Amino acid sequence: MPAESDGAMPRRILFHHRIRSKDGQYVHLSELRAAFEDVGCEVHLVGPRVLETASFGAGGGATDGLRARLPGAVTEALELAYALAALPRLVWAIVRLRPDFVYERFNLFFPIGALACRLFGIPYALEINSPLYEERAAHGGIALHRVARWSQRTVWRHADLALPVTRVLADTVERYGADPSRILVLHNGVDRAHFHPRDIGHCRRAVGLPEDALLVGFVGFVRDWHRVDRVIDALASGRLPAATTLAVVGDGPAVPALRERAARLGVADRVVFAGLVPRDRIADWVGAFDVALQPAVTAYASPLKLIEYLACGKTILAPAQPNITELLEHDRNALLFDDADDNAFSDALQRLCGDASLRARLAAEAGATIDRLRLTWLDNARRIVDRMPARGRREPPLRAASTPPQRMSRRP
Repeated sequence: MPAESDGAMPRRILFHHRIRSKDGQYVHLSELRAAFEDVGCEVHLVGPRVLETASFGAGGGATDGLRARLPGAVTEALELAYALAALPRLVWAIVRLRPDFVYERFNLFFPIGALACRLFGIPYALEINSPLYEERAAHGGIALHRVARWSQRTVWRHADLALPVTRVLADTVERYGADPSRILVLHNGVDRAHFHPRDIGHCRRAVGLPEDALLVGFVGFVRDWHRVDRVIDALASGRLPAATTLAVVGDGPAVPALRERAARLGVADRVVFAGLVPRDRIADWVGAFDVALQPAVTAYASPLKLIEYLACGKTILAPAQPNITELLEHDRNALLFDDADDNAFSDALQRLCGDASLRARLAAEAGATIDRLRLTWLDNARRIVDRMPARGRREPPLRAASTPPQRMSRRP
């Protein structure tokens, strides 16, 4: 287990990343950086400078275009080349800043943080949001399998503190040989100053929606596997109250098909596509919901939207699967359904839309969940700092893998 700092709390953090797009991963970076500073740490970012000028919602730019046009082996070789090119900058930052520890967001083909920390004897914290090798390999996105698995195994096993976002993901990290005593499960967090229960009428006026609608809503980058189509089908079934309206807050590749589906089923007038919304307006949209939706989710994720739904005191409908039940309890702070059964989703949505007292009871407990489970960025920052060993007291981080890594079968 990482050594305690004997009262000398680490204060200088080098936050290393490879993020090029302003999306959910950028939110995680910026919120956690602010939380580290709020607990008294000095934080220095080392990563692509494109984030300094990009607008929220911007993608990876030229990098995404190259991946689409070049063979997989070439793009993966370029990912490794980028890591090697970034290494001098990281080493110079370590030499110049002498951080108490390095905090890194895990990326495939990006082992330089682990190797540099090992070279300089600096404690190394690794945030793990997904098993990227399994995620990309499941959809034919890996050409250099041995190199990809080596890079994932190296950084996971070298971390003084591995920080998977769910217990489900932590089990995968352990299968790669990471020491369980060096693993701390940290779900995504929320900023309570911004996400909190709000007057629903005020929020409806702020986003321009009628106050008498029964609003069910989804927030996020919309992909096919999010299954927002289930909601449109439920609207068209005639089983929901006539005032029920769906708000889709965000953009993504699934949106055109959802628009077409709503028009084809005759419910286009009951679906609001808000498009890309500035980050500081998300709380108003969530505050306007009567029911906040998570129609589907990957098997290992800690959805940022789910934490924000809880903080806003919303009635939540989500699938009953292990990573979700780490936070949600059926009929206590959410209504959960069997993800394998489309009828189960529509039945649960019909039940929520038709029972205002049930919505109120679940919403009240949802709001209390944040404090009960300490699901804030500030709490996450404190836990990380408290668990990091003092500089110069690194322990050997490796052990033999007990079982071979297994591929994740769920969609990414």
